[in-house]
Amino acid sequence: MILNAHSGFRYLVILAGLIVIGYAAFGMVTGRPYDKTMRITSAVFTGLVDVTVLLGVVTLLSGTFYPALAGHITMMVLAAIIAHVVSVVVKRRPEEERTYAPHLVGTLVVLGLIAAGIMAIGRPLVGS
Repeated sequence: MILNAHSGFRYLVILAGLIVIGYAAFGMVTGRPYDKTMRITSAVFTGLVDVTVLLGVVTLLSGTFYPALAGHITMMVLAAIIAHVVSVVVKRRPEEERTYAPHLVGTLVVLGLIAAGIMAIGRPLVGS
């Protein structure tokens, strides 16, 4: 059951990531000032990545391991770290210097790592 939850959460992570990318791109194109909605969508995305990692750890602790998982685990941990780094980078900037660019670039990188991590275990991005 935990493995199915872990696998299913990828759809929420991908959807949230696409929302972050879309909102950040919209903000950059329209020149809108950085706002609370960007911060919230990014936090939701990072939270979903964290839940997925937690479910993955629980799956590992249940005794499910095979060699191909090493690449999967490496990619996913790196994706989670980068998702958090984006939030920290933006928070440390003064309010007037905050932009959408870190969210756009960081989320693209995170989704790329997630895609590579999923493919590392021979699974498709969408489907079973």
